[in-house]
Amino acid sequence: MELTTCVILFPSWVLQRPWPEVVGLIALPYVYIAYQRFHHRRKNELFRVVSENAADLIALVDVTGKRLYNSPAYEKVLGYSPKELAATGSLEQVHPEDRERVIEAARQAGLTGIGRRLEYRMRHKDGTWRTLESTASAIRNRKGQVTQLAIVNRDITERKRIEEQLEHNAFHDVLTDLPNRRLFLDRLQHAMDHARRHPEFKFSVLFVDVHGLKIFNETMGHSVVDQLIIDISKRLRSRLRHDDTVSRSAATGGRPIAYETLARMDGDQFTVLLEDLKGPTDSMRVAMRIQESLAEPFTARDVDVFASASIGIALSLPSYHQPEEMLRDADIAMCRAKAQSTSGREVFDTQMHAFVVKRLKLETELRKAIEREEFRVFYQPIVRLATGQIAGVEALVRWWRNESELVGPMAFIEVAEETGLMLPISRWVQREACRQARAWHLLFHTDPPLTMTINVSPREFAQSNLVANVKSDLDETKVDPRSVQLEITETMAMSDPNLTIRICSQLKDMGVRLSIDDFGTGHSSLSRLHSLPADVLKIDRSFIGGIEHDGESREIAHLIITLAHHLSLEVVAEGIETRSQLTYLEQFGCDFGQGYLFSRPVDHAALENLLAAASCDPAGSPVKGLP
Repeated sequence: MELTTCVILFPSWVLQRPWPEVVGLIALPYVYIAYQRFHHRRKNELFRVVSENAADLIALVDVTGKRLYNSPAYEKVLGYSPKELAATGSLEQVHPEDRERVIEAARQAGLTGIGRRLEYRMRHKDGTWRTLESTASAIRNRKGQVTQLAIVNRDITERKRIEEQLEHNAFHDVLTDLPNRRLFLDRLQHAMDHARRHPEFKFSVLFVDVHGLKIFNETMGHSVVDQLIIDISKRLRSRLRHDDTVSRSAATGGRPIAYETLARMDGDQFTVLLEDLKGPTDSMRVAMRIQESLAEPFTARDVDVFASASIGIALSLPSYHQPEEMLRDADIAMCRAKAQSTSGREVFDTQMHAFVVKRLKLETELRKAIEREEFRVFYQPIVRLATGQIAGVEALVRWWRNESELVGPMAFIEVAEETGLMLPISRWVQREACRQARAWHLLFHTDPPLTMTINVSPREFAQSNLVANVKSDLDETKVDPRSVQLEITETMAMSDPNLTIRICSQLKDMGVRLSIDDFGTGHSSLSRLHSLPADVLKIDRSFIGGIEHDGESREIAHLIITLAHHLSLEVVAEGIETRSQLTYLEQFGCDFGQGYLFSRPVDHAALENLLAAASCDPAGSPVKGLP
């Protein structure tokens, strides 16, 4: 055993003291060391007792984030055992969206020694999220360096839930859980702000007043009326789902999509905010659906109860500056509807109201016209300019309204497109045109056969069954596919070139010819145009109309003809009305022309007479027009 000798040197004044004092001075350092050790043990024991019995979650981590200690409360609150926590990093259970904030708070605590209060979410062992309120404090070594962080977390999940519920209640109706007046005005303000940045964004407010609930209140009591209001709100909400209201575009200018807000104002009054409207009739259409939904009976104490509603509509206008103004006008329109309107619906602006009513009337008449088969196909000749002979015809739809008035397409095509009614109309025109083409082929043997040009509407072109429908019509009518020419506009063709190429290629495989209409008015890429499997370019009538007096229009028409021929495409000039226009086009080498100079669109009988006259006199020219 090795012995160590310890030599302690004392100052002379110590050795001169009495022996008991010398012994005391010698023992003093050891007593101090023993006291410090005892005090440290007491502090550790106190920390252990406090942390193990505290409801708060207490953790100790080093500067790298490694867990050094987690109090038992972690297992009680979050379900993890000390062993499970020790095997994971200190951020692993923190919500991914909150991790950056937690890291930054720890960094600040390390720099300043004082942690700021922080709320973040931690994952419970069962997969749910708990909200914690946390404060971190820095622990430094003798050199003043931060070596550890002591973190105290408090579970505030229930408190947050109560706060969120209180906030929800402040913006929602207690009875129906619908947005209340406060939240409705807030969303209306957001819509108005968005409309100022995006003038094309349209919206409207519907003010709905339900009739009869006051009588039910007097006869059946408050509880029954409360249940009726709940049932009414559920029915209204179901009718205002996105897929059951109005057709809207997907573009919202970067604004989150929120198409409608149904709110309860007070008692038996509701409001609706409709956003991203395509047309002025959308609001009236929704109002009609609301009234239809309320017309169905409700059940109260095994008795059928009937309700109705008056609805006022305010359309978005730049003149509105505050949401209360628009809500006020919708309320005024509702009062007018309640007092005067037989339909129970009223638009605040009288001029707009007249326009909306006219459009709705037209829409209703169009639906009836489809049922009654009031549409007719007229045909306009397409003339081969080199010979002056009819080479084909274009099928154009007309509406024989009530069998007494012939209505041109400009009066109804836009409404038909907006409402989706153009699909059945176009489908019927296509079948009828194919049938008529087959009949004329059997009657007039021309070489090549007479071409039938049929317009394809944008909505029809977007349908996945377009190719199948064309094939069905070709098979049913037995018309030669090479004599059928489908016409799409340049804008349609270039809106989605890849889709256009795919669809047109499928049609070409069946033998159908393709024409690009209104060429020169859109924005075509020459590379895209070259890849389109088209046969014909049709020069827009706006260039033909200016060809006599406008040098620019004349140059554009000449350029289009030259470009088309370089691409091995034929050219049709539409809207030819004068011989001077015809002369220019013949000089430019244009292949075909159509317009009033040759013939207006006529019915099948008149067109048949033209074809018969041309077949009897091959040298004749249809330029003379109809008798």
